[in-house]
Amino acid sequence: MNSRAFTLSLVIAAMAMFMTYSYIEGEKSSILEKYGQDTPVVVAATDINELDLIDDRKVQIITVPRNLVAPGAFDNKADVFNTYALVPIKAGEQITAPRVTFPGARTGLSQQISIGKRALSIQVDQSSAVSKLIRPGDRVDVIALINYAGGKMEQMKVKTVLQDVPVLATGLKVTNNLPLVGNKVDNEIKKMNLNIYENFNTVTLELSPYEVEKMLFLVKAGSTGISLSLRNNDDHKKELLSGAKIFDVLDQDAADAKAYFQEQAQKTQKQGR
Repeated sequence: MNSRAFTLSLVIAAMAMFMTYSYIEGEKSSILEKYGQDTPVVVAATDINELDLIDDRKVQIITVPRNLVAPGAFDNKADVFNTYALVPIKAGEQITAPRVTFPGARTGLSQQISIGKRALSIQVDQSSAVSKLIRPGDRVDVIALINYAGGKMEQMKVKTVLQDVPVLATGLKVTNNLPLVGNKVDNEIKKMNLNIYENFNTVTLELSPYEVEKMLFLVKAGSTGISLSLRNNDDHKKELLSGAKIFDVLDQDAADAKAYFQEQAQKTQKQGR
């Protein structure tokens, strides 16, 4: 082996490495001068939905150049624990103060009610609330069985009383708002059964004052049952509906039913003489 050639190769390699190192260090210095030193910042470790409760499983720390840190970004994970996302945050995005909030005095249901409207809760069950698939932010029609003739079948009517009604809350889960249950420190959150939001027995509707009066009349006196039918959130058309009686249900057999009820009425009239 030619020792001189080998030595020359080593020298050339060393010079190449030095030049490469010098170039990298020069670029690094230029980048640092332009963007600043690396600094820690809190980012979303996974996609975070609007109003999600944030804990240590949903965030992580990374380092970015100081000039690339978003205004209001957090640099400590503990600072965002038990906050709620005000907007959806994609995985990898920086967590900033304007995008999260703590529960406070102005995060209650009253802030979600439109000016001039009122909130009213009604009792529901599986059959009357679409198997409890209704969620805050949905829109529903209110349907009631009206009994205004002392239980006489032929006089009962199923009536769509209200249409296109916004749902403000299901149980304790509120639309566009922080959950009212679940604000615990991080080590307690993991032990909680947050399915409590699914186990609701009431639905809170946004109504006009007059509609509140109508609903209370139904609840207290005029109805033997109230149901909610779910509608598409983009469908705001209100139908002209007259209600359905037993004869409407029977359709072509309605004549037989009318004859039967007429016969029963005549018998009752004769017995009263």
